[in-house]
Amino acid sequence: MRKVLKYGLLFLLWGGVAAYVVYAASRAGAVRRALTVRDIAIEVRDSNAHGNLVSTPAVRGWIAGSGIPTLGARACEVDLRALERLIARNGFVDRVNAHVTYDGVLRVEVSQREPLLRLLVDGYDVYVTGRGYVFPAPRASSVYVPVVTGGYRPPFPAGYGGDLAASLRKELERSEEAIAGMEREKYPFFRRERRNDENIRALRRMTIRKGWFEADEKFDERVAALRRHKAELRRRYRYEEQCIEAGIQAIVKRQEAERARQKKLEKRYEDFWKLITFVKQIQEDDFWQAEIVQIVASTAPSGTLEVELVPRSGDFVVRFGRLEQVAPKLDRLTTFYREGFPRVGWDAWRIVDVRFDGRVVCSN
Repeated sequence: MRKVLKYGLLFLLWGGVAAYVVYAASRAGAVRRALTVRDIAIEVRDSNAHGNLVSTPAVRGWIAGSGIPTLGARACEVDLRALERLIARNGFVDRVNAHVTYDGVLRVEVSQREPLLRLLVDGYDVYVTGRGYVFPAPRASSVYVPVVTGGYRPPFPAGYGGDLAASLRKELERSEEAIAGMEREKYPFFRRERRNDENIRALRRMTIRKGWFEADEKFDERVAALRRHKAELRRRYRYEEQCIEAGIQAIVKRQEAERARQKKLEKRYEDFWKLITFVKQIQEDDFWQAEIVQIVASTAPSGTLEVELVPRSGDFVVRFGRLEQVAPKLDRLTTFYREGFPRVGWDAWRIVDVRFDGRVVCSN
Protein backbone atom coordinates (compact mmCIF):
# COMPACT_ATOMS: atom_id res chain seq x y z
CA MET A 1 0.00 0.00 0.00
CA ARG A 2 2.83 2.35 0.87
CA LYS A 3 4.59 1.58 -2.45
CA VAL A 4 1.40 2.36 -4.38
CA LEU A 5 1.02 5.67 -2.50
CA LYS A 6 4.71 6.49 -3.05
CA TYR A 7 4.60 5.85 -6.80
CA GLY A 8 1.28 7.68 -7.07
CA LEU A 9 2.75 10.79 -5.44
CA LEU A 10 5.82 10.63 -7.69
CA PHE A 11 3.60 10.31 -10.74
CA LEU A 12 1.56 13.33 -9.66
CA LEU A 13 4.74 15.32 -8.95
CA TRP A 14 6.36 14.63 -12.31
CA GLY A 15 3.04 15.12 -14.07
CA GLY A 16 2.77 18.54 -12.45
CA VAL A 17 6.33 19.42 -13.51
CA ALA A 18 5.63 18.36 -17.09
CA ALA A 19 2.40 20.35 -17.15
CA TYR A 20 4.22 23.42 -15.84
CA VAL A 21 6.96 23.08 -18.48
CA VAL A 22 4.37 22.83 -21.24
CA TYR A 23 2.50 25.83 -19.83
CA ALA A 24 5.67 27.88 -19.43
CA ALA A 25 6.78 27.07 -22.99
CA SER A 26 3.42 28.01 -24.46
CA ARG A 27 3.33 31.17 -22.35
CA ALA A 28 6.87 32.11 -23.41
CA GLY A 29 5.94 31.50 -27.04
CA ALA A 30 2.90 33.71 -26.72
CA VAL A 31 4.94 36.46 -25.05
CA ARG A 32 7.61 36.19 -27.76
CA ARG A 33 5.02 36.36 -30.53
CA ALA A 34 3.68 39.56 -29.03
CA LEU A 35 7.17 41.01 -28.32
CA THR A 36 8.48 43.76 -30.60
CA VAL A 37 12.08 44.85 -31.07
CA ARG A 38 12.55 48.24 -29.39
CA ASP A 39 16.33 48.60 -29.55
CA ILE A 40 19.50 47.14 -31.09
CA ALA A 41 22.58 46.54 -28.95
CA ILE A 42 25.85 45.69 -30.71
CA GLU A 43 28.92 44.35 -28.97
CA VAL A 44 32.22 43.99 -30.81
CA ARG A 45 34.42 41.50 -29.02
CA ASP A 46 38.08 40.53 -29.36
CA SER A 47 39.25 44.10 -29.88
CA ASN A 48 43.03 43.98 -29.96
CA ALA A 49 45.80 46.42 -29.23
CA HIS A 50 46.56 46.86 -32.93
CA GLY A 51 43.22 48.47 -33.69
CA ASN A 52 39.69 47.57 -34.73
CA LEU A 53 38.45 46.19 -38.03
CA VAL A 54 34.79 46.12 -36.97
CA SER A 55 32.99 49.09 -35.45
CA THR A 56 29.54 49.40 -33.95
CA PRO A 57 28.44 52.05 -36.48
CA ALA A 58 29.58 49.80 -39.33
CA VAL A 59 27.50 46.88 -38.04
CA ARG A 60 24.50 49.17 -37.60
CA GLY A 61 24.95 50.33 -41.18
CA TRP A 62 25.05 46.75 -42.46
CA ILE A 63 21.85 45.91 -40.61
CA ALA A 64 20.07 49.09 -41.70
CA GLY A 65 20.97 48.54 -45.35
CA SER A 66 20.05 44.87 -45.37
CA GLY A 67 16.30 45.31 -45.60
CA ILE A 68 15.78 42.75 -42.83
CA PRO A 69 12.99 43.91 -40.46
CA THR A 70 14.41 44.77 -37.03
CA LEU A 71 13.25 47.83 -35.09
CA GLY A 72 9.49 47.78 -34.56
CA ALA A 73 9.17 44.26 -35.97
CA ARG A 74 7.87 41.38 -33.88
CA ALA A 75 10.66 39.25 -32.46
CA CYS A 76 9.38 36.12 -34.15
CA GLU A 77 9.61 37.84 -37.55
CA VAL A 78 13.27 38.86 -37.24
CA ASP A 79 15.40 36.53 -39.39
CA LEU A 80 18.32 36.11 -37.03
CA ARG A 81 20.16 33.59 -39.23
CA ALA A 82 19.98 35.98 -42.19
CA LEU A 83 21.40 38.76 -40.00
CA GLU A 84 24.27 36.52 -38.93
CA ARG A 85 25.02 35.54 -42.54
CA LEU A 86 24.91 39.19 -43.60
CA ILE A 87 27.48 40.27 -41.01
CA ALA A 88 29.67 37.16 -41.36
CA ARG A 89 29.93 37.87 -45.10
CA ASN A 90 32.63 40.39 -44.24
CA GLY A 91 35.86 38.40 -44.11
CA PHE A 92 37.26 40.25 -41.10
CA VAL A 93 34.31 39.02 -38.99
CA ASP A 94 35.09 35.76 -37.25
CA ARG A 95 31.85 34.86 -35.43
CA VAL A 96 28.38 36.40 -35.08
CA ASN A 97 25.60 35.66 -32.62
CA ALA A 98 22.24 37.44 -32.83
CA HIS A 99 19.28 36.99 -30.49
CA VAL A 100 16.34 38.97 -29.09
CA THR A 101 16.09 39.30 -25.32
CA TYR A 102 12.82 39.12 -23.43
CA ASP A 103 12.85 42.89 -22.96
CA GLY A 104 12.81 43.47 -26.73
CA VAL A 105 16.49 44.19 -27.38
CA LEU A 106 18.13 42.72 -30.48
CA ARG A 107 21.62 41.85 -29.28
CA VAL A 108 24.31 41.28 -31.90
CA GLU A 109 27.66 39.97 -30.67
CA VAL A 110 30.50 40.17 -33.20
CA SER A 111 33.99 38.70 -32.90
CA GLN A 112 36.56 40.08 -35.28
CA ARG A 113 39.56 38.32 -36.74
CA GLU A 114 42.97 39.33 -35.47
CA PRO A 115 45.33 40.00 -38.39
CA LEU A 116 48.99 39.10 -38.11
CA LEU A 117 50.29 40.92 -41.19
CA ARG A 118 49.16 43.05 -44.09
CA LEU A 119 50.14 41.92 -47.58
CA LEU A 120 50.50 44.99 -49.77
CA VAL A 121 52.02 43.90 -53.07
CA ASP A 122 50.97 44.37 -56.70
CA GLY A 123 47.27 43.53 -56.97
CA TYR A 124 47.01 42.46 -53.30
CA ASP A 125 45.85 44.40 -50.26
CA VAL A 126 44.82 41.79 -47.71
CA TYR A 127 45.25 40.91 -44.07
CA VAL A 128 46.45 37.46 -43.03
CA THR A 129 45.79 35.94 -39.62
CA GLY A 130 48.16 33.70 -37.69
CA ARG A 131 45.96 30.72 -38.60
CA GLY A 132 46.30 31.40 -42.30
CA TYR A 133 43.00 33.11 -43.02
CA VAL A 134 43.09 35.78 -45.75
CA PHE A 135 40.61 38.64 -46.04
CA PRO A 136 40.59 41.95 -47.94
CA ALA A 137 41.76 45.00 -46.01
CA PRO A 138 38.65 47.03 -45.10
CA ARG A 139 38.55 50.61 -46.25
CA ALA A 140 39.90 53.11 -43.73
CA SER A 141 41.15 50.26 -41.53
CA SER A 142 43.69 51.31 -38.94
CA VAL A 143 45.25 48.08 -37.76
CA TYR A 144 48.92 48.26 -36.84
CA VAL A 145 50.60 45.08 -38.03
CA PRO A 146 53.80 44.41 -40.04
CA VAL A 147 53.38 45.29 -43.71
CA VAL A 148 54.77 42.96 -46.40
CA THR A 149 55.63 44.73 -49.66
CA GLY A 150 57.90 44.07 -52.64
CA GLY A 151 57.73 42.10 -55.85
CA TYR A 152 56.63 38.90 -54.14
CA ARG A 153 53.75 37.01 -55.72
CA PRO A 154 51.59 35.16 -53.16
CA PRO A 155 50.50 31.59 -53.93
CA PHE A 156 46.78 32.41 -53.84
CA PRO A 157 45.00 34.49 -56.51
CA ALA A 158 44.34 38.21 -56.11
CA GLY A 159 40.94 38.85 -54.60
CA TYR A 160 40.93 35.55 -52.72
CA GLY A 161 39.43 35.50 -49.25
CA GLY A 162 39.37 32.46 -47.03
CA ASP A 163 41.53 29.77 -45.51
CA LEU A 164 44.96 29.17 -47.05
CA ALA A 165 44.70 25.41 -46.59
CA ALA A 166 41.35 25.44 -48.41
CA SER A 167 42.88 27.49 -51.22
CA LEU A 168 45.73 25.02 -51.65
CA ARG A 169 43.35 22.05 -51.48
CA LYS A 170 41.13 23.64 -54.15
CA GLU A 171 44.08 24.33 -56.44
CA LEU A 172 45.41 20.79 -56.03
CA GLU A 173 41.97 19.31 -56.71
CA ARG A 174 41.72 21.41 -59.86
CA SER A 175 45.17 20.23 -60.90
CA GLU A 176 44.29 16.59 -60.27
CA GLU A 177 41.14 17.01 -62.38
CA ALA A 178 43.30 18.43 -65.17
CA ILE A 179 45.66 15.45 -64.94
CA ALA A 180 42.69 13.05 -64.99
CA GLY A 181 41.35 14.87 -68.04
CA MET A 182 44.69 14.40 -69.77
CA GLU A 183 44.57 10.72 -68.90
CA ARG A 184 41.21 10.47 -70.65
CA GLU A 185 42.80 12.10 -73.70
CA LYS A 186 44.92 8.94 -74.02
CA TYR A 187 41.89 6.70 -74.55
CA PRO A 188 41.61 7.32 -78.35
CA PHE A 189 45.32 6.53 -78.66
CA PHE A 190 44.83 3.31 -76.70
CA ARG A 191 42.02 2.30 -79.06
CA ARG A 192 44.20 3.09 -82.08
CA GLU A 193 47.02 1.10 -80.49
CA ARG A 194 44.74 -1.90 -80.02
CA ARG A 195 43.55 -1.77 -83.62
CA ASN A 196 47.11 -1.38 -84.85
CA ASP A 197 48.23 -4.41 -82.82
CA GLU A 198 45.37 -6.43 -84.30
CA ASN A 199 46.43 -5.35 -87.78
CA ILE A 200 50.03 -6.37 -87.09
CA ARG A 201 48.90 -9.81 -85.90
CA ALA A 202 46.71 -10.17 -88.99
CA LEU A 203 49.69 -9.17 -91.13
CA ARG A 204 51.78 -11.94 -89.63
CA ARG A 205 49.07 -14.46 -90.48
CA MET A 206 48.91 -13.43 -94.12
CA THR A 207 50.19 -16.34 -96.23
CA ILE A 208 49.74 -17.65 -99.75
CA ARG A 209 49.38 -21.20 -101.09
CA LYS A 210 50.26 -22.58 -104.47
CA GLY A 211 47.40 -23.93 -106.49
CA TRP A 212 47.31 -27.54 -107.72
CA PHE A 213 47.78 -26.67 -111.35
CA GLU A 214 49.46 -23.24 -110.87
CA ALA A 215 52.68 -22.62 -112.73
CA ASP A 216 55.77 -21.79 -110.73
CA GLU A 217 56.22 -18.45 -112.45
CA LYS A 218 52.66 -17.38 -111.60
CA PHE A 219 53.06 -18.47 -108.00
CA ASP A 220 56.38 -16.57 -107.69
CA GLU A 221 54.66 -13.43 -109.01
CA ARG A 222 51.92 -13.74 -106.39
CA VAL A 223 54.48 -14.28 -103.63
CA ALA A 224 56.43 -11.19 -104.69
CA ALA A 225 53.23 -9.13 -104.80
CA LEU A 226 52.28 -10.33 -101.32
CA ARG A 227 55.70 -9.45 -99.98
CA ARG A 228 55.44 -5.95 -101.42
CA HIS A 229 51.95 -5.57 -99.95
CA LYS A 230 53.09 -6.80 -96.53
CA ALA A 231 56.11 -4.46 -96.59
CA GLU A 232 53.83 -1.52 -97.36
CA LEU A 233 51.45 -2.48 -94.56
CA ARG A 234 54.37 -3.00 -92.18
CA ARG A 235 55.62 0.54 -92.88
CA ARG A 236 52.13 1.93 -92.42
CA TYR A 237 51.59 0.13 -89.12
CA ARG A 238 55.06 1.11 -87.87
CA TYR A 239 54.33 4.76 -88.69
CA GLU A 240 50.97 4.48 -86.92
CA GLU A 241 52.76 3.01 -83.90
CA GLN A 242 55.16 5.96 -83.84
CA CYS A 243 52.31 8.46 -84.13
CA ILE A 244 50.46 6.78 -81.25
CA GLU A 245 53.58 6.75 -79.07
CA ALA A 246 54.28 10.42 -79.86
CA GLY A 247 50.70 11.38 -78.98
CA ILE A 248 50.78 9.50 -75.67
CA GLN A 249 54.21 10.91 -74.76
CA ALA A 250 53.00 14.44 -75.48
CA ILE A 251 50.18 13.94 -72.99
CA VAL A 252 52.58 12.35 -70.48
CA LYS A 253 54.82 15.43 -70.70
CA ARG A 254 51.84 17.68 -70.03
CA GLN A 255 50.95 15.54 -67.01
CA GLU A 256 54.51 15.72 -65.74
CA ALA A 257 54.49 19.50 -66.21
CA GLU A 258 51.24 19.72 -64.23
CA ARG A 259 52.72 17.59 -61.43
CA ALA A 260 55.78 19.83 -61.41
CA ARG A 261 53.44 22.81 -61.13
CA GLN A 262 51.77 21.10 -58.18
CA LYS A 263 55.11 20.79 -56.40
CA LYS A 264 55.94 24.44 -57.10
CA LEU A 265 52.52 25.46 -55.80
CA GLU A 266 52.99 23.43 -52.61
CA LYS A 267 56.45 24.99 -52.20
CA ARG A 268 55.00 28.49 -52.61
CA TYR A 269 52.38 27.79 -49.95
CA GLU A 270 55.09 26.35 -47.72
CA ASP A 271 57.12 29.54 -48.15
CA PHE A 272 54.09 31.65 -47.33
CA TRP A 273 53.57 29.68 -44.13
CA LYS A 274 57.22 30.34 -43.32
CA LEU A 275 56.48 34.04 -43.75
CA ILE A 276 53.56 33.76 -41.33
CA THR A 277 55.74 31.88 -38.82
CA PHE A 278 58.50 34.49 -39.23
CA VAL A 279 56.12 37.37 -38.50
CA LYS A 280 54.84 35.46 -35.45
CA GLN A 281 58.41 35.19 -34.15
CA ILE A 282 58.88 38.92 -34.63
CA GLN A 283 55.60 39.73 -32.91
CA GLU A 284 56.46 37.52 -29.95
CA ASP A 285 59.61 39.57 -29.29
CA ASP A 286 58.82 43.01 -27.85
CA PHE A 287 61.97 44.60 -29.28
CA TRP A 288 61.60 43.30 -32.84
CA GLN A 289 57.87 43.93 -32.78
CA ALA A 290 58.58 47.62 -32.24
CA GLU A 291 61.68 47.75 -34.46
CA ILE A 292 60.55 46.06 -37.69
CA VAL A 293 58.09 48.28 -39.54
CA GLN A 294 58.16 46.69 -43.00
CA ILE A 295 59.09 43.41 -44.65
CA VAL A 296 60.12 43.55 -48.31
CA ALA A 297 59.54 40.15 -49.90
CA SER A 298 60.82 38.95 -53.27
CA THR A 299 61.18 35.71 -55.17
CA ALA A 300 64.71 34.53 -55.88
CA PRO A 301 65.61 33.08 -59.31
CA SER A 302 65.35 29.64 -57.71
CA GLY A 303 61.73 30.42 -56.80
CA THR A 304 62.44 30.68 -53.07
CA LEU A 305 60.99 33.47 -50.96
CA GLU A 306 63.56 35.96 -49.63
CA VAL A 307 62.98 39.00 -47.42
CA GLU A 308 64.56 42.27 -46.41
CA LEU A 309 63.65 44.06 -43.19
CA VAL A 310 63.08 47.79 -42.85
CA PRO A 311 63.79 48.78 -39.23
CA ARG A 312 62.58 51.82 -37.35
CA SER A 313 66.08 52.81 -36.25
CA GLY A 314 68.67 54.18 -38.67
CA ASP A 315 68.63 54.49 -42.44
CA PHE A 316 69.49 50.96 -43.51
CA VAL A 317 67.86 47.70 -44.56
CA VAL A 318 68.55 44.22 -43.27
CA ARG A 319 69.06 41.54 -45.90
CA PHE A 320 67.59 38.53 -44.18
CA GLY A 321 67.45 36.18 -47.18
CA ARG A 322 65.57 32.91 -47.00
CA LEU A 323 63.30 32.26 -44.05
CA GLU A 324 65.57 29.54 -42.72
CA GLN A 325 67.74 29.55 -39.60
CA VAL A 326 65.59 32.43 -38.41
CA ALA A 327 66.57 32.33 -34.74
CA PRO A 328 70.38 32.38 -35.36
CA LYS A 329 69.99 35.26 -37.82
CA LEU A 330 67.94 37.27 -35.35
CA ASP A 331 70.50 36.50 -32.62
CA ARG A 332 73.34 37.81 -34.82
CA LEU A 333 71.32 40.89 -35.64
CA THR A 334 70.53 41.49 -31.97
CA THR A 335 74.22 41.22 -31.07
CA PHE A 336 75.10 43.67 -33.83
CA TYR A 337 72.48 46.09 -32.52
CA ARG A 338 74.01 45.93 -29.05
CA GLU A 339 77.69 45.89 -29.93
CA GLY A 340 78.16 47.03 -33.53
CA PHE A 341 75.99 50.08 -34.04
CA PRO A 342 77.01 51.81 -30.79
CA ARG A 343 80.62 51.76 -32.04
CA VAL A 344 80.18 52.84 -35.66
CA GLY A 345 76.93 54.78 -35.46
CA TRP A 346 73.46 54.08 -36.80
CA ASP A 347 74.07 55.79 -40.14
CA ALA A 348 77.43 54.18 -41.00
CA TRP A 349 75.98 51.51 -43.30
CA ARG A 350 73.12 51.28 -45.76
CA ILE A 351 72.94 47.47 -45.88
CA VAL A 352 73.25 44.97 -43.03
CA ASP A 353 73.45 41.41 -44.34
CA VAL A 354 72.82 38.44 -42.01
CA ARG A 355 72.51 35.77 -44.71
CA PHE A 356 75.98 34.36 -44.13
CA ASP A 357 76.45 31.78 -41.42
CA GLY A 358 78.00 33.22 -38.26
CA ARG A 359 78.62 36.67 -39.75
CA VAL A 360 77.07 40.08 -40.23
CA VAL A 361 78.28 41.81 -43.41
CA CYS A 362 77.76 45.55 -43.76
CA SER A 363 78.10 47.67 -46.90
CA ASN A 364 76.99 50.87 -48.50
